[in-house]
Amino acid sequence: MLNFDAYGAASAAPPILIAHGLFGSARNWGAIAKRLADTRRVIAPDMRNHGASPWSDTHDYPAMATDLAELIEAEGAPADLVGHSMGGKAAMSLALTRPELVRRLVVADIAPVAYGHSQAPLIAAMRGLDLSGVTRRGEADARLAGSIPEPGVRAFLLQSLDLKADPPRWRLNLDVLDAEMDRIIGWPEPAGAFDGPALFLAGGASDYLTRNHRPAIKAQFPQAHFAKLPGAGHWLHADKPREFEATLRAFLG
Repeated sequence: MLNFDAYGAASAAPPILIAHGLFGSARNWGAIAKRLADTRRVIAPDMRNHGASPWSDTHDYPAMATDLAELIEAEGAPADLVGHSMGGKAAMSLALTRPELVRRLVVADIAPVAYGHSQAPLIAAMRGLDLSGVTRRGEADARLAGSIPEPGVRAFLLQSLDLKADPPRWRLNLDVLDAEMDRIIGWPEPAGAFDGPALFLAGGASDYLTRNHRPAIKAQFPQAHFAKLPGAGHWLHADKPREFEATLRAFLG
């Protein structure tokens, strides 16, 4: 089963499960999960091939949906499911194939469509990073700057660098993520529809989730509502954490 962080005590309300995006981990969601846990139990897993969860040669959405289903069944179904980017697609896949496990669905800045932007260059940069003699994250950041100029992207990726390992290593199965990239940016188009409440939350400064995606969303999620966080990019929960939290509380409450 997936490795996960748990916050809060079990209550009469369904647990909240948060699925992170590509190259992320449960720890990315720690601050928001802790605050939401004042009234609910919150589960934040490491997705397969990420963090401390098992590595696999498969990294497609049916497999990730099965991982989430196993965790929800162990923690108590149904759950309120929140997914960002890759985690959002995994959450949608689960809602479409196992709707009895999902009470409410929140999809953060992703649509049920195939995208054309490969993240393979970031994998190549992480693979190419010389980790010999690196003892501090700042050293790794300086070395990574030559291939990834954006400080925010480097900071995000370096959260998955394990400097305590000897030698240092990535907590990401980079070989499989690279091999499965077409499946990650794609969409398997599962049959059926999820008739429960669903919120599709876009970053106002992001182009991952736009009005053009609404017909595809409505076809599979007929009860979908749409909202936007002004000024937030694709990592909207990091750019506007308080606003993101408030939106979750309003919809899931």
